[in-house]
Amino acid sequence: MSPVLIRPFVPSDEQGVIDVILPIQREEFGIAISADDQPDLRAIPAWYQTGAGEFLVAEHEGRIVGTIAMKDIGAGQGALRKMFVAADYRGREFGTANALLARLLEISRAAGIREVFLGTTDKFLAAHRFYERHGFHRVEPQELPESFPRMAVDTRFYVLVLAEE
Repeated sequence: MSPVLIRPFVPSDEQGVIDVILPIQREEFGIAISADDQPDLRAIPAWYQTGAGEFLVAEHEGRIVGTIAMKDIGAGQGALRKMFVAADYRGREFGTANALLARLLEISRAAGIREVFLGTTDKFLAAHRFYERHGFHRVEPQELPESFPRMAVDTRFYVLVLAEE
């Protein structure tokens, strides 16, 4: 079995990214959402791959099996977005989520991101545990930077300090 490759998004990955994200949102978590409701999915380079931002994919045997993004929100801060891993690539066997997060944080640190914020829903319990295991701490909505792109479905927020000012 070949390892999962973590690499930057290229435009030809667009449909593969959508094919990973939408079923998780709709089928696993019951969120009534489409690709059209997420214009960033059709403009990943312009939305995420600017400034200190990045969008990574996990690829296995030619198939996109995971995604993660950092949106540069200015002032040495970033918003972690679009972390999704296909069900059959979760867990220790492949280590996809750990690899995606580790690589994105490494790139973000090198690009000057000092604080990473993220929003999630109360439904994503496994995600809460994952982020907390990786050093993220809960913050209240009023503690978020003004530039943080809040999603209507987000009800729980976290921060990770990568470097002190």
